[in-house]
Amino acid sequence: MSTPLLSQGTPPVVRKKISDPLPVRILLIGLTLLFFIGFVFLPLGLVFAQAFQKGWDFYLEAIREPYTIEAVKLTLTTVAIVVPLNAFFGVTAAWAITKFSFPGKAALKTLLDLPFAVSPVIAGLIFVLLLGSRTPFGSWLGEQGIKIIFSTPGIIIATLFVTFPFVARELIPLMEAQGRDEEEAALTLGAKGWQIFGKITLPNIRWGLLYGMILCSARAIGEFGAVSVVSGHIRGQTNTIPLHVEILYSEYNFTASFAVASLLVFLALTTVIVKAVMENRFQKNSSQH
Repeated sequence: MSTPLLSQGTPPVVRKKISDPLPVRILLIGLTLLFFIGFVFLPLGLVFAQAFQKGWDFYLEAIREPYTIEAVKLTLTTVAIVVPLNAFFGVTAAWAITKFSFPGKAALKTLLDLPFAVSPVIAGLIFVLLLGSRTPFGSWLGEQGIKIIFSTPGIIIATLFVTFPFVARELIPLMEAQGRDEEEAALTLGAKGWQIFGKITLPNIRWGLLYGMILCSARAIGEFGAVSVVSGHIRGQTNTIPLHVEILYSEYNFTASFAVASLLVFLALTTVIVKAVMENRFQKNSSQH
């Protein structure tokens, strides 16, 4: 006796697409758009409106002002030093945490979040207490002709502290997900440590590394709290762009302060665009593998 039901095979499972009701979707999308308009687009629009309030010529004059140029140079110099150092630290920390087992590994992983938990102002005060001219170590550095606090090295150190978790925090989950199979296979084939890193590890983490460096750059450009404490607010010497904006605003030079602040907006928008491109490339790269 034939069994037609069995011969025909099991019927395909029909899966219905789960979707929220239309009013719920409209409400959530509307709230999201209102949030962006109220807290992102409207403030940014006001910055540019105030920056160009007195015309294009005044805007260019505020941007070309010597103190503004020095603030831009100091900010870009700090970023150029901090980002590569944090990239090196991030790769080193991520490699140690994901590739080795050692006592205190969990504590080290937790300490990476310390700059997120400590106020930047407190971080700046800590460096003043450690490296200030009235401290034993700071006075010894002064005798050697080395000035840290109220100079560019202090700004770089403070910025390093508040930005060092970004690269490591991007790389650790990525390297944990990738595992160690490829590195171990290369090691059994006789590859050296630097060969393994350059041919296998670095290509696998390059998008995460770039993404972490972009986030680090954005934070370094806009850092205010820690830098404000260690800089001394010396015009033309230790003022970054955020500090210069604060000084202009406190002097009631509102239009010039918004003009300089627009530079930070331009840098932020550039960072967002580069970040979006990196995310898109990273997703495409992940889907191909």
